[in-house]
Amino acid sequence: MNAHLAPSQPTAARFDVARVRADFPILARKVHGKPLVYADNAATTQKPTAVIERLNHYYAQENANIHRGVHTLSAEASAAHEAARETVQRFINARESREVVFTRGTTESINLVAQTWGRRNLRPGDEVLISALEHHANIVPWQMICADTGAALKVAPITDAGEIDLAGFDAQLSAKTRLLAVAHISNALGTINPVAELIARARAVGALTLVDGAQSIIHAPVDVQALGCDFFAFSGHKALGPTGIGVLYGRAELLEAMPPYQGGGDMIKVVRFEGSEYNDIPYRFEAGTPHIAGALGLAAALDYFAALDLPAVLAHEDALLAAATERARRIAGLRIVGQARHKAAVLSFDVEGVHPQDLGTLLDLHGVAIRTGHHCAMPVMTRYGLAGTARASFALYNTLDEVHAVFDAVERVLPMLKG
Repeated sequence: MNAHLAPSQPTAARFDVARVRADFPILARKVHGKPLVYADNAATTQKPTAVIERLNHYYAQENANIHRGVHTLSAEASAAHEAARETVQRFINARESREVVFTRGTTESINLVAQTWGRRNLRPGDEVLISALEHHANIVPWQMICADTGAALKVAPITDAGEIDLAGFDAQLSAKTRLLAVAHISNALGTINPVAELIARARAVGALTLVDGAQSIIHAPVDVQALGCDFFAFSGHKALGPTGIGVLYGRAELLEAMPPYQGGGDMIKVVRFEGSEYNDIPYRFEAGTPHIAGALGLAAALDYFAALDLPAVLAHEDALLAAATERARRIAGLRIVGQARHKAAVLSFDVEGVHPQDLGTLLDLHGVAIRTGHHCAMPVMTRYGLAGTARASFALYNTLDEVHAVFDAVERVLPMLKG
């Protein structure tokens, strides 16, 4: 059950999944002659027609570089790009649009904080705290900057259910903690972390907080002011938008004190050989020509999602998870990996005697797309003594029939794999 909602049956009933599916052209295609059942949404989401058309319109009618030209196309593209920034601001409830930095995705956003805030502020004796649930993108950048600065990386343990062990978290949190960096939702297990509570505990010892929102941006309510986080990162492609575009939210006073991440065009006010004067935020972090079309497509995706009934969407995804869990539990030899009390619509599982990659390959022949492997969360797999899992992850456009199609296919192929 989603931690943020206790949906009623009428809420679930008013979500029209058939109408939503009509907005996603790829869902009508076939794979190996079978209707596509797309259950790899934790890796990337599909794109609605509104996003595809927005990208096409930019390249067909508005294509120009931004912030540099005085001609009409440049002015139009510049205005559209800044309007996209304002769309993101509204969607996550940032205080100001200048707190929204466009990046290539969650990974670059986290690296930006590590290499700018981290390099300027971390010292020997300081600590960065993460959890054992993290994606590699929220582990490796902190390992790198800790190695460079002499700070220490601390890891809060997780329980057998796949939840952050709060007693263990408190044991790792101290006056030495300068930053807490934690996922909102685990990509490998679907666990919805109590981020508001974790943020409050971190703030109580004077630590800043960064939330990896890659999995939560369209699977949970996101309000950065309500959460109280200092940084929030997400990727467009996991939020119905294009690849290669993402966002770093940062409190303005923190961003203003951070040096640029990269040098180049548009991140400067004045350049002299003796030294340069950097631009205001957020532009000082956006060196070079940005992914203009990506920003416009992301804005279209967020506008599309914002027009939906969020409680109904989340209730629908809860129903998908409940159905998937019930089907999985009926399959002999199948173990669900990660059974947190509060989960998003992600089901990670292992079948005794079956390699996940073999399972995923045969499911593809039935038109079923899932993800197999370590999901860029190798420490999570190590915690459970596994090299990897099979992972079915659902989104607003999936149906209960598709959930059953996934597990019907699993039941059909397991005899071949075990035989």
